[in-house]
Amino acid sequence: MNQVAAYRDRGYAIVRGVFSKDEIKRIGEAIDAVHAEGVAHGRPFRHGNLFYNVRAGEDGTPIVPMVQWPSYHNRVLDSVRLDPRWLDLLAPLIGTDLKQIINQLHWKAPGSKGDFAWHQDSRFRKPDAAYRNLGESYIQTGLAIDQHTRASGAMRMIPNSHRAGPLALDTSTEVLGTEMSDDWLRDAGIDPADVIDLEMEPGDIAMWNPYLVHGSGRNSADHQRRLYINGYVRAQDCDRGEWAFRDGKPVPLGPEPVLVHYEALHENPEPHYV
Repeated sequence: MNQVAAYRDRGYAIVRGVFSKDEIKRIGEAIDAVHAEGVAHGRPFRHGNLFYNVRAGEDGTPIVPMVQWPSYHNRVLDSVRLDPRWLDLLAPLIGTDLKQIINQLHWKAPGSKGDFAWHQDSRFRKPDAAYRNLGESYIQTGLAIDQHTRASGAMRMIPNSHRAGPLALDTSTEVLGTEMSDDWLRDAGIDPADVIDLEMEPGDIAMWNPYLVHGSGRNSADHQRRLYINGYVRAQDCDRGEWAFRDGKPVPLGPEPVLVHYEALHENPEPHYV
């Protein structure tokens, strides 16, 4: 089953070996540099849409589970998000005029918690009026930098769960840092036996629907688990986001960031600790 058919049928697809070993090494070095920036900040830091999510570990040392929009200042990561291979994967599903509303790095260090509770990405596409035809116009992608296995905290998914649209999953807690609960699935009418592990090798790309139920657990492996996430949307169906491709051609970032998720972008765009 090719990725287009798989995506439409199951709500997700894996495309193997999209980026080479040498490319992943270069991307991984850029990701490590961004991680070091987060550690140096030592606490949450924002500059416009760029946001370093930094937390204190059990021993007090900084932990960086996520950074949003590093492409504003990291040229390697910026070039990756505009690589024409994305268009090859996305165009059959959402066309060639695309905006980007997610540009995100995730880390799971060995032994760290790093949980993501069961959720649908649609939960975060707010305000509703800005994201039209969400199930057909938006695709989330994840590029594996390290080996993703059950042991390293690979994403876990419920195939076909996107077909139900918005579900009554618990939204009372933060997704990041909350363990997956089978009770959440049962309460939403989902059988936990349907869960699959999204296992990937470095260079593989996963694509998933915003209504697909997914989460991830702890990293009990002996290696870091890094994931580079980019979310694209058909431009005519979204009032927010940075342009990524127009008529099939990459669009560089402009001199000023545009509104994505940070609501106070225009009121407080300056660098500040949160």
